Amino acid sequence: MSTVVTGLDRLISDKNLQSKFKGNIGYLCHSASVTKDLEHGLLALKRVFGDRLTKIFGPQHGFVTDVQDNMVETTHYTHPFFKLPVYSLYSETRIPTNEMLEGLDHIFVDLQDVGTRIYTYIYTMTLLMEACQKRGIEVVVLDRPNPIDGVTLEGNILDLNYASFVGRHPIPVRHGLTMGEVAKMHHRYWGGKDCKLTVIEMSGYKREMSYEDTKLPWVIPSPNLPTIEAAYTFVGTVLYEGTNISEGRGTTRSLEILGHPKIEAFGFHEKLKPVLAKANLKGFILRPLVFLPTFQKHAGKPCGGYQIHVTDRKTFEPWRLCQYLLREMYHELGNEFKWKEPPYEYEYHKVPVDLINGTDQLRLWVINNGNEDDYQGIMQKNQAQWLEERKSCLIY
Repeated sequence: MSTVVTGLDRLISDKNLQSKFKGNIGYLCHSASVTKDLEHGLLALKRVFGDRLTKIFGPQHGFVTDVQDNMVETTHYTHPFFKLPVYSLYSETRIPTNEMLEGLDHIFVDLQDVGTRIYTYIYTMTLLMEACQKRGIEVVVLDRPNPIDGVTLEGNILDLNYASFVGRHPIPVRHGLTMGEVAKMHHRYWGGKDCKLTVIEMSGYKREMSYEDTKLPWVIPSPNLPTIEAAYTFVGTVLYEGTNISEGRGTTRSLEILGHPKIEAFGFHEKLKPVLAKANLKGFILRPLVFLPTFQKHAGKPCGGYQIHVTDRKTFEPWRLCQYLLREMYHELGNEFKWKEPPYEYEYHKVPVDLINGTDQLRLWVINNGNEDDYQGIMQKNQAQWLEERKSCLIY
C-alpha cells in the first residue's frame, strides 16, 4: 500500500475535487502518468470525465515515452484506442498553439519529473502555463514526488544568458522541488503570474522521502532512466551529453555508467582515487568496467569506464563528482576528447555543455584544471536569493 497519494489518485477518488472542473479538459501526460495500481491516468480520467476529456498532450520522448534522444521529435496523431488527438509538445513547436488549446477550459499536467534542472518536463509545463494564461485556460498540476527527495540541493544557479529548453529558469541543478512547486515558482517569479493555476497536492508526502519511501510504483519517465538509482546519478551524468564521453546510452544501465574507447578503466582508476579523495567526494563507489553501447556514441565499440554505485544518497554529490570526473577525463584523453558541437536542444550557436551547465564557467574550469575554491565560487552565485524564493513556494 503506497504511503503517498498522488494528485492523480486524489482527483479520481474525490467527487468534490472533480466537481471543480466543469468544462473541457486536456491532459499532459506520458507513460509514467499512472495510478498507484499502475493504470494509465488517461483511462482513469476518461472514466471520471467522459467526453469532456478531449485532448492529449505529450512532452519530450512522447506521450508513449518511446523516443530516445534529444531533438528527435514526436508527431501529432489521433490515438487509435482513445480516438482523441495527441499533440506533441516536442515537435515543430514546444509551445502549445492556439489550435491545440482551442475549446479547452482546463489542462491537467501529470508528469513524473526527476528533480534535475536539465530534465525538460518542468519547461514543457511552464511554457504551457504561459500559453494558457493568454487564453484564460486553467492549468491544474496533479502533483507527484520528486524521486531524489525534496530536501537535497546541489549545483550552480542557471545564468539566464545560457537559457534553453534544458534550462529556462534560474534554479540550481538539483532543485528539490515537485512539479507543483515549480509551477508555483513560475507563477510567482518567472512569468506565469496571470496563469490560472491549481495544484492538486499529494497527501502523505514528506520532503525527505526518496521514491522508494513513497511505496509508489516506478515507471520509467523517459527511455534512459530505467531505475531510481539512475535518477540519482543523472544529476551529474547528464553533463556528458555535452561531450564525446558515453553516458551509457545503448546499454541497460544508461546514465549510471560513463566511458570512452580510449580509457583503460583500471589504470585510470588509480589516478582518480587520490583526486576524488582530496576533493572529499563520498557516498559512491566507482566500479571499473568495459561496456559496449548498442547505439548513440561509440556504438559497437568497447568503452572503458565506470559504473557509479551510490552507497549513501545523503552524502553523494553527483554534480560535483561528475564535474571532477570530466576534468580528469578531459586531461587524460587529450585530443581524443571532444566537446559536442551545436545544435543542442534547438540552440544553434552556444556550446552544448554550457547550456547543460547553465554557464560557460564550468567548461573553463575543466579546461584550466580549476581547483575546489574555483568550483565553489561558481556554485555560490545567486544561491541566497534562490533559497528565499524557493522557501516561499514550498507546499510540503
